[in-house]
Order: sequence, then C-alpha cells, then structure tokens
Amino acid sequence: MNERCPACGIVFEREPGYWTGAMVVSYLLSVALYLALSLLLWWVTGHVELGLLIAVVPFLAAVPVIFRYSRVIWMHLDHTLDPER
Repeated sequence: MNERCPACGIVFEREPGYWTGAMVVSYLLSVALYLALSLLLWWVTGHVELGLLIAVVPFLAAVPVIFRYSRVIWMHLDHTLDPER
C-alpha cells in the first residue's frame, strides 16, 4: 500500500486499530454477498444445501476484492465524517 495518495496526499497508514472499522465493513459486505449468492443458487437449484455449497466458490474468489474495497469504503466514510484539515 502506498504511504500517501498521489492525487490528494492523504496519509493511508493510520494509528493502530484504525482498520477495525474496515473489518466490520468487510464482514457486512461478505455476509450480503454470500447471502445473495446462496439465495440465487437456491432459487436456481431448488436445494438449500446445494446452493450454500456452490456459493462458496464465487464467494472465495471475491474475498480479495471485498478486502480491498472494505478499506476504501472505510477510508471514505472516515474522511467524510472527520475530514483532515
């Protein structure tokens, strides 16, 4: 990760514990995605268990994207609520 944003200069690395909020965002995104995939596959297959098992594959492929975007969402939320001067 870069130390500063090349466009605006905001410092990315924060104090210890800062990314705990990003973990909550990541959890919420993960639950929403897995639930959506499971419901879609349940609707397609007609079996709850099969939908849950098949949903694991695309969900695990999406985990790195969720991890990165949870940090981005958390930084935007933090910057919106408490902007640096």
